[in-house]
Amino acid sequence: MTAQTDNNFERIAAAIAFIRNNFRQQPTLEDVAAEIHLSSFHFQRIFTEWAGVSPKKFLQFITVEHARKLLKETGASLFDAATETGLSGTSRLHDLFISIEGMTPGEYKNGGANLTIHYSYAPTPFGDTIIASTPKGICHLAFADNHQDALLKLQACFPNAAFRLATDQNQQHALQIFSQDWSRMENIKLHLKGTEFQLKVWETLLKIPTGRLATYSQIAGQIQKPKASRAAGSAIGDNPVAYLIPCHRVIQSGGEFGQYHWGSTRKTAIIGWEAARVPELQD
Repeated sequence: MTAQTDNNFERIAAAIAFIRNNFRQQPTLEDVAAEIHLSSFHFQRIFTEWAGVSPKKFLQFITVEHARKLLKETGASLFDAATETGLSGTSRLHDLFISIEGMTPGEYKNGGANLTIHYSYAPTPFGDTIIASTPKGICHLAFADNHQDALLKLQACFPNAAFRLATDQNQQHALQIFSQDWSRMENIKLHLKGTEFQLKVWETLLKIPTGRLATYSQIAGQIQKPKASRAAGSAIGDNPVAYLIPCHRVIQSGGEFGQYHWGSTRKTAIIGWEAARVPELQD
């Protein structure tokens, strides 16, 4: 993925927002290109470079109808699919490479005292991120439209920790998740501050396969708390590591994508981008 492709995300996000708001009218290539002030040819080229599919195909991936179709097709077998083996290439379930370790009660309560946290900034297909790690794993990953604001939010999560601007192996391994060649990924370890309930919800999110979706009620049912959809939703919203824990794959029961901590347009982009990389969803 080139730097130029990453730099195109602002334009692509504007196009996706337009598509998302107007999908019922099924806007043409010319309609979308005109909205972001590009020629049809230029828009088609940069969008295809970013998404790996044409704008027309991407539109199919991000319509409400597609979301409903995914939910209907997966049904009760949604989480069973996450444990299947034998998948290869771009459809490989990268989530199986991720494990979560909860912080100790002391680390949880004392705001990260005695922890040294490395942090750095990195480009992704969905804009810049801030990524932070302890010796045990990734403790924070957020989209960073403003680097300084992102750092302040990180420091607020661990007010008593020591921070160092540095890139380490944990971060490098985690950032491989944005590569299209997931077969080369190293194991990703997460070191997270959360309650027992939150950790259980986040572990459940890892079972949603790439390119698939789940609802809040399905997540609540999976953790044996079928009446706790709202509490599960709160835990999902508190996810401290963007994308690595795929809270973007949880949508409303009617098929609407709903809100996202890092912006609904970005959520739409991620859902479509992932679907475009799973061959069995492209028929």
